[in-house]
Formats: sequence, structure tokens, C-alpha cells
Amino acid sequence: MKMTVVPAQVTTVEDRIIGSLGFSQILLLVIPIFVSAGVFALVPPFMGSAIYKYVIIGAVFMFFGVLAIRIKGKILAFWLVTILRYNLRPKYYLYNKNTESLRETYPTKKEEPEKATTTKTQRHTARPQLDIPATARVLATIENPAAKVRFETGKKGNLHVRLTEIEK
Repeated sequence: MKMTVVPAQVTTVEDRIIGSLGFSQILLLVIPIFVSAGVFALVPPFMGSAIYKYVIIGAVFMFFGVLAIRIKGKILAFWLVTILRYNLRPKYYLYNKNTESLRETYPTKKEEPEKATTTKTQRHTARPQLDIPATARVLATIENPAAKVRFETGKKGNLHVRLTEIEK
């Protein structure tokens, strides 16, 4: 007897449960039953009939019924998921060769810190601050619209404050 290898793609046929309906199609047709029961029980008037409830229930049945249709051997819901995944993917893929994944980690040799013989300390010079009356005069001058306060930046990033002289 001759034996041949059958590829896995051929053997993975979706099982049919009822006629030509598969499990996912039956699931798509059963979901609206539970949704409509929830709408009927939870939307006012509770456990009562209303026209808008029937419209919502009919729309849900229609939507899930359309998703259960089979086109070219695939359910319309699967086509929709495939198209959404394609449209929601990133537009550009940025390759980073500096990633740490799949790299071997080697133990690093710990170096003893050298004793610092020459340490440079930065001296921060304290800038002179204005006393309270001078600060009050400056703030009053800035708030005066006749002073025409302008803040200008120089080419090197320095800040210049321009004031127009006010006659007293």
C-alpha cells in the first residue's frame, strides 16, 4: 500500500455543525438572541414592549446575520477583522539594530573608583537681590502700560528687557 503525506492545510477544514453552518456562524446567529433579551429586559419600559426596542432588536439581528454570511469560503466577520487589522497597522516600521533582545549578556568587570585627588568645584555666585521697596517700584513700572515692557532675546539666547522711560 502506498502512503503519502497530506499537508496540514488540507486537513484543517472547518467542521460543519448544522447543514452548511460552522461553529462561528452559529455563534454569530446566537449572539443577537442574548443581546435582544438584554435590550428587552434592561431598556425602559422594563419587560414591556415598545416599537424602538423592536427596531433595535431587528437591527442587531440584521447586523449579525450579515456578519455570518460566507464569501469565498470565509465568513464576512473574518474579512472585516482582516481589513481592520490591515488598516490599523502602523504605517512605518522603524528597525532598530540597537535592541537588547537576543543578545548575550556578559558579566561586566567592576572597576574600582579612583580616588579623586583634584576635584573641581563650581562656585555659584550669589546675584544681588533687590530690597522690598525697590522690588515694589520695579513691579509698579512693569505694570504701568506707559512703560511698554518688551522682552527680546539675543542671538546667543540671552534675554533683554526693554522699558520706555516714563516722565514723572
